[in-house]
Amino acid sequence: MRFIETWTPATLVATRDLTPNVREFLIKPDQFEATAYPVGSHINVSVAIDGLPETRSYSLVGEASSQGFRIAVRRADDSRGGSRYMWSLQPGARLDITQPASLLAVDWTRDNYCLIAGGIGITPILGAAQALARRGADVTLHYAVRSRSEAAYLDDLAAMLGDRLVLHVSEEGRRLDLDALFASLPRGTLALFCGPMRMLDAARHAWTGAGHPLPDLRYETFGSSGTLPTETFRVRLKDSTVELEIPRERSMLDVLNASGFEVISDCKRGECGLCAIDVVDIEGEIDHRDVFFSDHQKQANQKICACVSRARGTITVDTLLRADAV
Repeated sequence: MRFIETWTPATLVATRDLTPNVREFLIKPDQFEATAYPVGSHINVSVAIDGLPETRSYSLVGEASSQGFRIAVRRADDSRGGSRYMWSLQPGARLDITQPASLLAVDWTRDNYCLIAGGIGITPILGAAQALARRGADVTLHYAVRSRSEAAYLDDLAAMLGDRLVLHVSEEGRRLDLDALFASLPRGTLALFCGPMRMLDAARHAWTGAGHPLPDLRYETFGSSGTLPTETFRVRLKDSTVELEIPRERSMLDVLNASGFEVISDCKRGECGLCAIDVVDIEGEIDHRDVFFSDHQKQANQKICACVSRARGTITVDTLLRADAV
């Protein structure tokens, strides 16, 4: 497994509001060493949703600090409960977290770098901007937000990057044109992206449409973002009478495992594909929130990543591993 979850107790040291809907959390493990972690790293945090233990993944903000780990959480009405729990915490609260892990590989030898962040996607991109600026790299950051008031870390980024920071504010009529941006980039540019799923899909199409090799677009994902609203749906198990309800606060993976239908998993972020299970029938619509399957595979609707993807209505799946009661 790429992600070995070693949990450690920690304390919420401090919080600060970056925008009306984004709060930063400074978390310090009990046994803490300020060692460097890779750009794009995240930690998992144990949260309680309706009294049940759940896990949420948050990108680390900025490079390593002796103060602890910084994460930023957007308060979202359509979240699965993680943001509400985090926003309910006060300094001094005790938490269980994992060590930092990253899948965002950065080639530090490139001549040009293009960073793209959508909304709260600025969290992993900030550390990349710091690292590249410190190296004196040719880097530009395109930061897309709905309103200027929602642009977390804007002052820090402006001081660091100057005119290499380009702010795209949709309510001011300055939306990010990914097709034009990527067409203007020289060959060999490495792009680092983090944003919601719709924006990522558009970025991948624009990137390849501009003739850039897809591996040169590296990205972090929002495991909670999709094309459909987050809502309760139902899952039937093939050749059985079992039908499970997947509440909006929990993942399909968690409900299946808690019900005794074990599904193997690893990243729990829709990136590795290990938790993918067969889809037998659909009465509604699948909302593929992973970045593992290709567009063609998602359109085929033959498999679903149980850790992040959801549905509207009812789907029938074949888990292969069955609980004893079935």
